[in-house]
Amino acid sequence: MSKPDMTTDLGFVQLKNPVMTASGTFGSGEEYSEFIDISKIGAVVTKGVSNVPWDGNPSPRVAETPSGMLNAIGLENPGVDVFLKRDLPFLKKAGATIGVNVCGHTEDEYVDVVKKLTDEAIAFLEINISCPNVKAGALAFGTDPVEVEKITSLIKKNTDKPVVMKLTPNVTDIKEIAKAAEAGGADGISLINTITGMKINIERQTFVLANKTGGLSGPAVHPISVRLVYEASNAVKIPVIGMGGISTWQDAVEMMLAGASAVAVGAANFYNPNSTIDIIDGIEKYMDDHGIEKIKDIVGAVH
Repeated sequence: MSKPDMTTDLGFVQLKNPVMTASGTFGSGEEYSEFIDISKIGAVVTKGVSNVPWDGNPSPRVAETPSGMLNAIGLENPGVDVFLKRDLPFLKKAGATIGVNVCGHTEDEYVDVVKKLTDEAIAFLEINISCPNVKAGALAFGTDPVEVEKITSLIKKNTDKPVVMKLTPNVTDIKEIAKAAEAGGADGISLINTITGMKINIERQTFVLANKTGGLSGPAVHPISVRLVYEASNAVKIPVIGMGGISTWQDAVEMMLAGASAVAVGAANFYNPNSTIDIIDGIEKYMDDHGIEKIKDIVGAVH
């Protein structure tokens, strides 16, 4: 039997395999390049890029939790101009398929970034709509279906690049948010972003994070992310990129059976820099063991 076909067609881009990196857990690729060949990953999705440098939140801003971690980094990044000058050339030279995560506090900030990226050699843009909308009482763009459709449509009007909207799980009905992104013209959606959590030091009787709350990620959130990916993928016709607690190839296969056309590995990168490659190899062996010829045959196979 020939090797299984891992080629992943998302409609807007074709990948060599379905495994990506989750934004914010892999830097901009160079940080991990001494450990793995980043050209072997389906796509490298960068840390969030804003129109100007962001300092992020005060420290402490990372804390371990049982089976996961909390982070309140605050999307610290050097801004799009530094990204274009320093990070993008490295990714191109390394032969990576590139997805760029974009963040902003206002519609204009998002537009500024996507306009600067639209003529670059980038496979797709992933739009982080978990950012607080400063013009709407600091509520995240991604929590209101009307705002989701509006920001998606605006970004699509300002770039020729495929647009993937990254959805927050901190909503009542993920199906309505997914449908709003699709209605706005999104080429795909990715989910989940982190789940809002909190940790308190009982000896000091203080918050562990300076920001008080942070985003929970890691294996603890995986069953939640599988459920939300299943619901979202059954609500829309556009492809879904699933993420949230994927640390093994079994997690990745489970996510794809639930409806994800591709997956992204996040927190696992922190303790196993080779996790993406391990997961790619594991999926391939799973397909071989089960006589599955094409990766697309497992997508949404569980109804």
